[in-house]
Amino acid sequence: MKKFRVLLVLATALSVAAAERAFDFAELKTGSLPPGWQGFVAGDAAHPADWQIVQDDAPTAFAPLTVGAPRTSRRAVLAQLSRLTTDERFPVLAFEGERFGDFNARVRFKLVDGAVEQMAGLAFRIVDPGNFYVVRASGLGRNLRFYKFVNGERSSPIGPEVALERNHWYELGVKTEANRIQVSLDGKVIMPELTDNSHLAGRIGFLTKSDSVAYFSDLRITYKPLETLAASLVRDILEKQPRLLDVQVLGMTPQQPELHVMGAKNPESLGRLATDSEKKAFADGRAYCNRGGTTNVVNQPLYDRNGDPVGVVRFGIKAYPGQLEDALITKSIPWVQGMNQRIGASKDLTE
Repeated sequence: MKKFRVLLVLATALSVAAAERAFDFAELKTGSLPPGWQGFVAGDAAHPADWQIVQDDAPTAFAPLTVGAPRTSRRAVLAQLSRLTTDERFPVLAFEGERFGDFNARVRFKLVDGAVEQMAGLAFRIVDPGNFYVVRASGLGRNLRFYKFVNGERSSPIGPEVALERNHWYELGVKTEANRIQVSLDGKVIMPELTDNSHLAGRIGFLTKSDSVAYFSDLRITYKPLETLAASLVRDILEKQPRLLDVQVLGMTPQQPELHVMGAKNPESLGRLATDSEKKAFADGRAYCNRGGTTNVVNQPLYDRNGDPVGVVRFGIKAYPGQLEDALITKSIPWVQGMNQRIGASKDLTE
């Protein structure tokens, strides 16, 4: 018998692809863990959490067909049952099967118990146990908060005061697009749109805190399947500047430490090693222009959020009589600035 159902639907129209995952715990055995999920504890990680399937009266996955039909049913849901009261201890259970960048996620949660905390939320864009975003609801704190972990450090929380009852099912929604994050509760946008560049893609999972006992059900994610950031940067700039003759993003990986093309308008350029001009732009941290024939080329260095060089972008611009090198470089500055805003670290180009 199939123990865990994941609905995955792909729809493609021209170059646009959309996908949906729906996580159904209904057929899982009580006391088990859903396959493909892995737990970790952020913050004080000395003691593991206790994630397992339990039975509970949960809202039906679909709206009732008739007015008098039951709106809840006894079925399997996911629970965090550890009651360790350690502060700054955040149990997370993350889905290992896929990484998500731009997505719209909805999950039902219920705050069941907890003397120190009564908290449940969604962790997303999980890079590793020290780097991810969180939106969580607190019953004792009477609030909904967003915060982030960066290199193990937790940011100050942001969000509104909200009265939340124990043993009541709510629906939490998180929508992301590039560096923008929108949060909703029971279908209503609950805080102003957030903007943050720390994490561009990662896994998704459930989160609690300290001794919180919380239940989760019916996670549904509509998302754009990931392409590498290098490829995304090329596609996005060509949509905004369709008259560019060429765009190539160059970077490095541990497997290929030499500067090479990682994203390109022309797929045949992928993997090409950097020219001397591209290497010079990277080493010097400044733009260089090569004019000639029908195409002028501007090579601009790319930087991560710390201001460290991580690569080079090559722009191919149609040549016209009288074009000056300084004017070509100036023209490309806003293009590369938009790219830099999306690069967290050098590894992001391949993810």
